[in-house]
Amino acid sequence: QVQLVESGGGLVQTGGSLRLSCAASGSISTINRMGWHRQAPGKQREWVATIMGGGSTDYADSVKGRFTISRDNAKNAVYLQMNSLNPEDTAVYYCNAKNTDRRGVILSEYWGQGTQVTVSS
Repeated sequence: QVQLVESGGGLVQTGGSLRLSCAASGSISTINRMGWHRQAPGKQREWVATIMGGGSTDYADSVKGRFTISRDNAKNAVYLQMNSLNPEDTAVYYCNAKNTDRRGVILSEYWGQGTQVTVSS
């Protein structure tokens, strides 16, 4: 089992920045992908960003150039730096951890409890 705890959400004005943190514990040696998803009111949860075990990153088009995902292996933590925020970024942000095989098939998956990000206009 892997436990994920997010922090860093809050209220920010349009154009502002926030940094989300995700602390991982448990059987983290099994994890080879970590990322962030978000769910806005009345919408489905959507993928935001991923960081792979080798350090490569990928982003949804809606956040590319504004958000940066990073990790600190010594602290077992993943971060999401969010800049140039706008009201469309308002959502609950969830940390996600996956164990996948070579083909990318998900063998196990874990979620945090979420942290609220609200961007006022």
